[in-house]
Amino acid sequence: MSAVETVLAPPTVRRHGGGLRVDSLDIRAEGRGRSERIVRDLTFDLAPGAALGIVGESGSGKSLTAKAIIGLLPANVLATGIIEFDGKSLLDATEPELRAVRGATIALVMQDPFTMLHPLQRVGATITESLVPEVRRDRERARNEVVRRLAEVGLDPSVAARRTFELSGGMRQRVGIAAALAKDPALLIADEPTTALDASTQSDVLALLGGIQRARGMSLVLITHDLGVAFGVCDRILVMYAGSLMELGAARDLRDDAQHPYTRALMRAAPPITHVLERFDPIPGNVPRPGTVESQCPFAARCEFAVDTCRTVRPEPIAVTPGHGVACLRLDAVRASLRRSDGATLLRVEEPQAAPDVARVSGLTKSYRRNAARPAIDGVSFSIGEGEALGLVGGTGSGKSTIARCMMGLATADSGEIVVGGLDVSDFAGLTIAQRREAYRTEQMVFQDPYASLNPKLSIGAALTEALEIRGGGRTEVPELLERVGLPAEYATRMPHTLSGGERQRVAIARALAIRPRILICDEPVAALDVSVQAQILELLRTTQAEQGMSMLFITHDLAVVRQMTTRLLVCHNGVIVEEGPTERVLDHPEHRYTRQLRAAVDTSRSPEEERLA
Repeated sequence: MSAVETVLAPPTVRRHGGGLRVDSLDIRAEGRGRSERIVRDLTFDLAPGAALGIVGESGSGKSLTAKAIIGLLPANVLATGIIEFDGKSLLDATEPELRAVRGATIALVMQDPFTMLHPLQRVGATITESLVPEVRRDRERARNEVVRRLAEVGLDPSVAARRTFELSGGMRQRVGIAAALAKDPALLIADEPTTALDASTQSDVLALLGGIQRARGMSLVLITHDLGVAFGVCDRILVMYAGSLMELGAARDLRDDAQHPYTRALMRAAPPITHVLERFDPIPGNVPRPGTVESQCPFAARCEFAVDTCRTVRPEPIAVTPGHGVACLRLDAVRASLRRSDGATLLRVEEPQAAPDVARVSGLTKSYRRNAARPAIDGVSFSIGEGEALGLVGGTGSGKSTIARCMMGLATADSGEIVVGGLDVSDFAGLTIAQRREAYRTEQMVFQDPYASLNPKLSIGAALTEALEIRGGGRTEVPELLERVGLPAEYATRMPHTLSGGERQRVAIARALAIRPRILICDEPVAALDVSVQAQILELLRTTQAEQGMSMLFITHDLAVVRQMTTRLLVCHNGVIVEEGPTERVLDHPEHRYTRQLRAAVDTSRSPEEERLA
């Protein structure tokens, strides 16, 4: 066992029966005559039957570490060091040997189950394909096994006859888990399995993973950018940054007394459910390329405690308690500062005031299929006042996005009325060109995926100029517009694919704001972003909305986010608005059963600071 491993190993680690050992793992990308290290000297253990969370922002090396374990690295990416499972080396294994391990011994669940499931194949056939050959060849036994596997993930036997595209996001993820577990692996690697799910479904899937892991005595590696998710499921947590280990220890130790500045910064960046922050606390800057920070603390450029030594010396993990290691040169100073921390500054939320309507939706109904069991939305009615920030929450498939699409003319309602800025936009196809232009000057939309609103063939400057010309502006306003969303003017010459996810979302917001709309519709604008980038985008949206007096419809499945962003809230379930009122009242004193269910799902992962302020 290496010196670093001795420091960081859990107090009691069993090395038999399916334990995982990673020691001095380096991962390099090779190409064009050069080599760049993207994961550096990573060491950790996973005891048999235990759950390890690997946490960090995009670019930290989490997913590459998982792919190295299961032998799925791209052809130009090479791993060296030690990866052992049940005492057998995986790095030295041949491809046939790895194929025998995948699924049978180590299984993988991805963030998007569509990457694992055939969209047109029936669920029963998908799970049958994953069963061991002797079971698969016996039709009756295979059918019974499919029913048993579906029951294990909480699904009715009738789901076996349905196709993947007919299922909700949560159901697809359950089917993905059932298929991954079909060969009874000893280790399950789950890579961001709940990122795009609503709070209730996320809670159900995490509880399902934890329950199956404990019942089977199976090991689990959970990869996520959300510390709250890891706290709810894992025994131990490994925090990575720019390809390096920052902190590793018991989940309880990190939750109650995280020692590394990066771990603490991740926790501060996540919005609380219990109160409204006066200002979000994002981590400044971006994750650097690992190869550029090999001879220093990787986090130094973004760390408030960094001194010159941090920029010239690379810290090694130090044991602060048995099994709890922290890679920080200024640990004593950081500890002292953290003990003096007074916590977040809270914002006093005023009762929302009545204002003239800028938009009104009445009796909206929409079905996507004939003879559907229920419409996608059914008799939805609400209004948005001038300058109001209205929230719309609900689970996957609740109808939230359908409402937004109807308001923007991307879908046409079967019945009902939509009036925006005094113009009836219920049927965009029936509007004149002048009326459509007026509608788009009044309302704009920010999508979850900024590629949905950015032309990949247009430079950032061209895309913004195109939007500015709709209201009579031009290219000269592009630098000011970029500055408003926190991007340098030189980004005007760049193409969308050269930007990070957070940067692309800022451009998408800039494009929407270029028209100076009276209403901005935000449909899950931060759902797929790291918590720090999420905090930056939310601060931008909240500040812009307040400064410009713009109305906003903020659609999300995240109750903590909607708490920060809105003053009035609608709760949508099965296409119906089941509860509405001031955001504070709805979240703190929910009346409808479904709202209480959403709220309870979030309460299970409160931080100590939230508990204190609740």
